[in-house]
Amino acid sequence: MDLKFAQADLDFQQEVRAFIAKNWPESSREHVARTPSHVTKQSPAARAWYDALLQQGWAVPNWPVEHGGTDWTPMQKYIWDRETVNASCPNRSPFGATMLAPVLYTWGNAEQQARFLPAIREERVQWCQGYSEPNAGSDLANLQTRAERDGNDYVVNGSKIWTSSAHVADWMFCLVRTDAEAPRKQQGISFLLIDMNSPGIEVSPILLMGDLHSVNTVTLTDVRVPAENLVGEENKGWTYAKGLLSHERTGIALVARSQFALRRLRDYANDAKQDGTELLEDTDFKRKVDAVDIELRALEMLELRTLAAAEAGNAPGPESSLLKIRGTEIAQRIADLHIEALGYYALPYPDQTLIDNEGPIGPDYAVPALRDLFYGRAASIFGGSNEIQKNIIAKAVLGL
Repeated sequence: MDLKFAQADLDFQQEVRAFIAKNWPESSREHVARTPSHVTKQSPAARAWYDALLQQGWAVPNWPVEHGGTDWTPMQKYIWDRETVNASCPNRSPFGATMLAPVLYTWGNAEQQARFLPAIREERVQWCQGYSEPNAGSDLANLQTRAERDGNDYVVNGSKIWTSSAHVADWMFCLVRTDAEAPRKQQGISFLLIDMNSPGIEVSPILLMGDLHSVNTVTLTDVRVPAENLVGEENKGWTYAKGLLSHERTGIALVARSQFALRRLRDYANDAKQDGTELLEDTDFKRKVDAVDIELRALEMLELRTLAAAEAGNAPGPESSLLKIRGTEIAQRIADLHIEALGYYALPYPDQTLIDNEGPIGPDYAVPALRDLFYGRAASIFGGSNEIQKNIIAKAVLGL
């Protein structure tokens, strides 16, 4: 594949860089780079960035034009991703714009699109995903949360677990069982939009390694959901869920972010010393860095082919599982190498530096490294575990 930019792409790259320079100042970039990846709070600077995107018409470049997206080519989207990552631009929550929105503009009705898509595009409403349950994680079709029709409402009872950002979300898109007698488990599932302020919803934190709070248990007790919040047809939710997951898995690959992290790793290794020499000159460490670099370049080619297929109107298929598997594995390996390069400088957490009021003992960029490492261990489980993705590939590609 020829990765040389055409002149039109180079012109677009300069336009993007000028926009970023104007709307995302250098003073904001290092703060984002130091912030652990699980943090969800929106800063005033991030709000100003989203407003600038809206004014420019670039808030949701991957959406259809009729819903506020752009008509960018795959190469322009590729350039946008790399430039915004390199400038440490704010991370948009994936749940609304990347995951739910394609379901709404594909299967939602006109009223739902008019009601929900503008707020998602403007990043003014936060969403969470109600999929996994205590006994239905990787075996998602085994979910037991029930939704029974009662007049103009559904009454929902059950629980969801590992629900990222539920503690800050305004709404949840949720898979529920509406037909317990369906011949196949997948046939009795529906897709509901649930207001998180509804009576009967309780959110309980689950602390991950390092006392990180990003995931939760959500308990739903007699929660009344208007029937108008049903997306598509009743008992057809499995179809919509599969479409959503293909977009989630493609996004989890995070190729651009891994490339940025790899460049930072080389900077760390240049600063680090081992037996008086730069760590990057150590043969064993350099071999590990080069090996992950080669694999990341190969993953980049797969991402570009997927973008090109999407531009041709083809929805993500088994390649999204390949992107998810390799993307999360590579990101985890780079995080491991970060800690190897930083050593004990990676130990202080941001809250500890505030307590002792002395700041980190090493470089500022080391502050979020260990927490990001801990958080990233779950990436191979999020969006369907990597083992499940291998089963999908075996069935869809190998015919096993």
